[in-house]
Amino acid sequence: MSAFMRAGVTALIGAGALMASAPALASCQFLAPVGGNGQSNIVTKTISLGSPLPFSRPNWNTDFFVNQPYSSYKLFFTANSSVSATYPIQAYLKFTDGSNLQVVNDSYAPNVGTGRQWTVRAVPGKTVNQVNFKIGASGDQAATGFTYRISVQGC
Repeated sequence: MSAFMRAGVTALIGAGALMASAPALASCQFLAPVGGNGQSNIVTKTISLGSPLPFSRPNWNTDFFVNQPYSSYKLFFTANSSVSATYPIQAYLKFTDGSNLQVVNDSYAPNVGTGRQWTVRAVPGKTVNQVNFKIGASGDQAATGFTYRISVQGC
């Protein structure tokens, strides 16, 4: 083998070693919750119906900012109460044109400390600006008072 060919093979092997030793880039990142404190991308809530005052609203909805295009989203839910409950869970992709798409509609009864993940593909031709979780429903109030954790990743 000529010196020129050996140099080329050595360069290729060296480049392969560099690529193999380089850390893999994370393909998903956590999205920040709307109204969050900037300290955590994981939201912990207790399902409530709101106060009895007029115009009060329940705390069922939590939105997460989408700051760049992603091809999919991972939505995470974990039961955080000491007693098992059935959680009415809905999730939506909210688009920049004002429309939305329901991507989860589930009644989920996890064991304490366990949870579930949903993977949702982006919609071609639409730009997502928020992902919304809605935990709780007026038609199913059995989970009122139970606590959970949620988060969303864009991938």
